[in-house]
Amino acid sequence: MTTLSCKVTSVEAITDTVYRVRLIPEADFTFRAGQYLMVVMDEHDKRPFSLASTPMEKEIIELHIGASDLNLYAVAVMDRIRDDRQITVDIPHGDAWLRENSTRPIVLIAGGTGFSYARSILLTALAQQPNRDIAIYWGGRELQYLYDLEELNALAVRHTNLKVIPVVEQPEAGWQGRSGTVLTAVMQDFSTLAEHDIYIAGRFEMAKIARDRFCAERGAKEGQMFGDAFAFI
Repeated sequence: MTTLSCKVTSVEAITDTVYRVRLIPEADFTFRAGQYLMVVMDEHDKRPFSLASTPMEKEIIELHIGASDLNLYAVAVMDRIRDDRQITVDIPHGDAWLRENSTRPIVLIAGGTGFSYARSILLTALAQQPNRDIAIYWGGRELQYLYDLEELNALAVRHTNLKVIPVVEQPEAGWQGRSGTVLTAVMQDFSTLAEHDIYIAGRFEMAKIARDRFCAERGAKEGQMFGDAFAFI
C-alpha cells in the first residue's frame, strides 16, 4: 500500500446526496480495476471508497461519494474535502478486482454509488477486451440516482456486446425500464450463471443474497463471484 497526499481538483454535486470528487495525487500510484482506497482521517480512522477511475488514468483519481444524513461517516469526509481541498489516501485495497486473464462473460451488479466500483471494471474490461460480453445492472431508489446512465448508454451504442440494465425501485409514472431490485432482474434474465464472472457492489445483505441465490438457483460458481462484501460475510 502507498500513502499519498492528494489535491482536490474538483467537487461536483451529481445529485442531492452524491458527489463526484477528482483528486490529483502527489506521486505515482497503482491499483487494479475494482479496488478501493482509504481516506485517512487520522492515524486510527481510515474510510474506504471505491475508485471510479481506471488504472489507465495515471494522473487523476475519481471517487463517487454518497453523503447524506443517513451516512454521516461520508459526510465527515466530504467536509474535509471541501474545507481542506487536500486529503491523504492509502491505496490500494481489496481483492474484488477485475480478473484480466478471464474471457468469460461479465455480469456487473451495482446498487447506488456502488456504481463507482462497477465503472472502473467496465471501462477497463472494454479497453482490454472490447469484444467481451458484459451486462451491467445498476439499481437505484429513483431514476435520478442512476447519475451516469447517459454515459453508460453512450458506451452501449459504441459496444454492441455491452448491455445496460437500469433498475429503479420507485419508478415515476411513464418509466419504461425495469423496476424492483437488481437481483430480481438478473434472475429473470439468466437461466444459468455457471459460465459468468460476476462482480457485485452494494450492501452486505444484497451481496449475501446474490451469492446464495445465484449459486443455488442459477449455478453460479463462488470462485467466479467477486465483491468486497464477501470478505466479511
